[in-house]
This record gives sequence, structure tokens and C-alpha cells, in this order.
Amino acid sequence: MTVEEAYEVVEAIEKKDWKELKGELGDLAFQVLFYAHMAREAGEFDIDDVLNTVREKMIRRHPHVFGAITAETSVEVLRNWEEIKSNERSVSAGRADASVLDGVSTKVPALIEAHQLTSRSARVGFDWESAAGALKKLDEEAEELRQELQRGNVDRGRVAEELGDMFLVLVNVSRLLGVDAEIALRSTNRKFRRRFAHIEGEFRRRGWKMESSRVAEMERFWEEGKEA
Repeated sequence: MTVEEAYEVVEAIEKKDWKELKGELGDLAFQVLFYAHMAREAGEFDIDDVLNTVREKMIRRHPHVFGAITAETSVEVLRNWEEIKSNERSVSAGRADASVLDGVSTKVPALIEAHQLTSRSARVGFDWESAAGALKKLDEEAEELRQELQRGNVDRGRVAEELGDMFLVLVNVSRLLGVDAEIALRSTNRKFRRRFAHIEGEFRRRGWKMESSRVAEMERFWEEGKEA
């Protein structure tokens, strides 16, 4: 339920629907209050503790704003942020070998996880110098997939692995271009819905059945949908 509410907030933001956003933010805020109430009944914490925790976290992680540390560029801000978070993770885990990736959830959608993983690794210098470099790597991964498909007996496991590598590199390309891959794909999904609805509409108007039609006819209506 909470994840669904969060995605509905995202959808309202994408649509720039302020009225809907107001309602969706309310629904999401209710989830926060509900969990805080459950925790209070369990004797763990309450909503005041939640707000105090985030306030303290923001102050601790932004010493260039609230403290004496100076950060001249956004890169320095991110590096300071990651160093502070790394120290927090080490303390929380009770060990010195905590990873910079420890805080990335494995339960979020794969594109979001990939974006967060590569963003965190980039903050400590593990990154391409440009999107062009990542695109070159994408070409290499595509060629590996082609070679796998040319084998006599296609190994589905290997194909899945090569496709996964391509997705990860493509997420890096998106990130380096300042684009969130999850949002980009969501936008394309919406576009696909609109164009496919146009195809269906044209078939209904003519009394045709899509199942017994040629792909070329569908492609023609698809292109018309693009123009529209």
C-alpha cells in the first residue's frame, strides 16, 4: 500500500496535477502517521521522534549549510554527504567494513536500485568520465548479446545475464545525462499506451480484428498515432 501511494504521488507530479498531488500527498502522509501511531502503541517511537530524527539527519549531513565545513561545488557536497553517510553506516552496522551500497534497498524496482547503486559508487569515483564512455560500453554489451544469440544452442541464462548488463549500462547512460531511468521508462510506457490505444481505436472504427490483421497495418496506425 505504501509503495502504491508513493507511486501515485510520482504520477501526480509527472502530470503536474496540483489538485491530485495535494490529495496523494495527504494519502502518503497518512501512511507515515499510521506507522508512527503503530510504533507509539508498541512503545517504540512517535511522530515527534520521526521528525526530530530527520531534522538531526539533515543538520548532520549538511555541515556546509549548518556547520563550519566549506564546500565550493556540488561534487564536494556529494562527496562530503557520502563520507558522512559511510561513517553512519559503519557505526550502525558496528563494523568498519560497511559498504557505500549498504543503504540501497533490494526491494525497490530494479531500475531504481540500479540508479541508486551507480549513483553511490560514482560519488566515490567509480564512474565513467562521460555518457559517451558509457554508450561505448553499451555497444560492447550489445555485441556480446549478439554473439550469444548466434550460438547454436542459445543459453537463456547467459542471454538474461547479457541483457541485465545492458540495462545496467543504460541506467548509467541515463544518470550521466541527468535523466532518471525509471521516470524515463514510465514516460515511454505512457506514450506506448497512447499510441496503442490509437491503433485499437482505428481497428474498432473499421470493424477489424487485430488478431487476424497484418503487422504492417498496425504499424501504419502506430505511425499515425505518433503524428497525432
